Amino acid sequence: MKYGYVRVSTKEQNIDRQLVEMYAQGLNDKTIFIDKQSGKDFERDEYQKLKKILKTGDLLIIKSIDRLGRNYDMIIDEWRTLVNDMNVDIQVLDMPLLDTRTEGKNLVGKFISDIVLQILSFVAENERENIKKRQAEGIRIAKEKGKHLGRPKLKLPKNFTIIANQYKKKEITLAEALSSLKMNRSSFYKLLATTR
Repeated sequence: MKYGYVRVSTKEQNIDRQLVEMYAQGLNDKTIFIDKQSGKDFERDEYQKLKKILKTGDLLIIKSIDRLGRNYDMIIDEWRTLVNDMNVDIQVLDMPLLDTRTEGKNLVGKFISDIVLQILSFVAENERENIKKRQAEGIRIAKEKGKHLGRPKLKLPKNFTIIANQYKKKEITLAEALSSLKMNRSSFYKLLATTR
């Protein structure tokens, strides 16, 4: 049986490019498993469902090695589990050398496949580390320039103290306080905690 695995890091990212490739391999919606979350580990719902149904002789198709995951050691371990322990074949569409159906049948082919896998896994993890470094650097530079990061700070409305005191004394209800201040409950309670 053939199965496809598609992954993007966030719900907003588009999976169409990967799906087109899967459909071209003769797969359909019942045989394609899709995760929309980070590849930092293999604790992904759809991937785990797929892994539970894979049997000896099945073929797992992925577009590129980084769709499987981003952590170098984990990718190597997972590949070995699938291929060696579960006897599942893997085909990586963007890298024809990573196709255990053809390359893994002889010693030289297996050796080449293992080397290519290790290189690509290293590149995938290295890119993940570079993204983290770029984010940290951007945050550091923004802080040095005095830019506020994250959500904007809550501004205290001019009449907040009066309304808050009335609420504390139970002269008005929470709903009346929120309506007067034109704010939501969580913002009100956060500001209330800072003014005690």
